[in-house]
Amino acid sequence: MNILISGGSGFLGSALSKEMIERYRQAGSEVNITWLTRDSNQAHPDNIQMISYDELAKTDHSYEVIVNLAGAGIADSRWTDDRKQSLVASRVKPTESLLAFIARTANKPKLLVSGSAIGWYGAQGDKPLTESSDSKTDFAHRLCQDWEQLALKASEYNVPVAILRTGVVIHPAGGMLGKLLLPFKFGVGGQLGDGQQIMSWISRDDWVGAAIFIIEQHLSDKSKALSAQSTVPNDNNIKPANSSINNTTPAVVYNLTAPNPVTNHTFTKAVGSWLHRPTIFTLPTPLLKLMFGEMSTLLIDGQKVLPQALLNAGYEFKQSSLEKALAEQR
Repeated sequence: MNILISGGSGFLGSALSKEMIERYRQAGSEVNITWLTRDSNQAHPDNIQMISYDELAKTDHSYEVIVNLAGAGIADSRWTDDRKQSLVASRVKPTESLLAFIARTANKPKLLVSGSAIGWYGAQGDKPLTESSDSKTDFAHRLCQDWEQLALKASEYNVPVAILRTGVVIHPAGGMLGKLLLPFKFGVGGQLGDGQQIMSWISRDDWVGAAIFIIEQHLSDKSKALSAQSTVPNDNNIKPANSSINNTTPAVVYNLTAPNPVTNHTFTKAVGSWLHRPTIFTLPTPLLKLMFGEMSTLLIDGQKVLPQALLNAGYEFKQSSLEKALAEQR
C-alpha cells in the first residue's frame, strides 16, 4: 500500500509513519510511505520516500491513502495578525496542493485523512462535546472550520474523507507535555488560572493507534467505519455518517481524545507526580492573558471533548487514563 503524508516529519506524522511500517512488516505486508515536503532532498529515514510539492504537481504516482497533517503549531507563538495568516496559510496551501493532485490523478485515493483540532468546537467549558455537537465561533474554530471545509472538497472527486479533530497530545517528544517538561523538572511547574478548565487529551500512542484504526476501517469495512457516528451539526457541512456528500462519497469526523478528560489542576498534579517534582506555582489568569493575548484561550478556557465516534466504531484505548499514559511514555 502506498501512503502519502503531508507533515510526515512532524510530531504526529513521524510517529504514525514509524508505527505503520512496523505493523505492516510484522504482518508480512508492505507499506510504502512518502512524505510531502517543500524540499525532497532534506534528511529523512531510509525507509521513507520524499516528494516535493512541485514534484507532486507532475507525478503520475498513485496513493491509496493520503494523510494531511501539515500545519504550523497553533500554540507556538502569540496570535498577531501575521501569525494568524501564517497559521491559515500553513494549512490551506498544502491542502490545496493535495486537492489539485486528487483532481488530476487517474487513480483516486481510497481515503483522505485530514487533520483538524478540537478547537473546532470553540471554548465551551465543561459541556460534554461529541462529533454531533455545535460549535462556538472564535479564531480557533474558524481556522479548523476553513481547513475542514477545504479538505471536504476531495469528496467532489468521489474520495472519502475522514476528519481528525485532535486534542492535547501527550508525549515528551513534543506537544504541550514536551514544552512543560523543563519547568516541571526545575520544580516551577504549576496550574494555569484556577485549574478547573477541562483538558481533552490523548496519548500519542493512542493517537497513532486511532489513526491507523480509522484508515483500516475505511479500507477494509467502510460500512462499519461510516456507522461510527449518526449525526453532525448542520453548520459543519458534513453529512451524517450514514449519509453522503453529493450523494456519493461519505465523510466522517472523529474526535481524537481520550475518554477521560481531566482538569488542568489534575493534569498538573499528575505530571508533577510522574516527574517527582512539586507543583506549587500558579500562573494567574490575568497574567496569562497579558503574556499570550488572544491565544490564552487555549490555556484558560476548557473543552470537554469525547471520542464518541471512535468508541462507537470499536476502538479500544490503550491509555485511557492520564496516569497510565504518563507512566507508559517511551
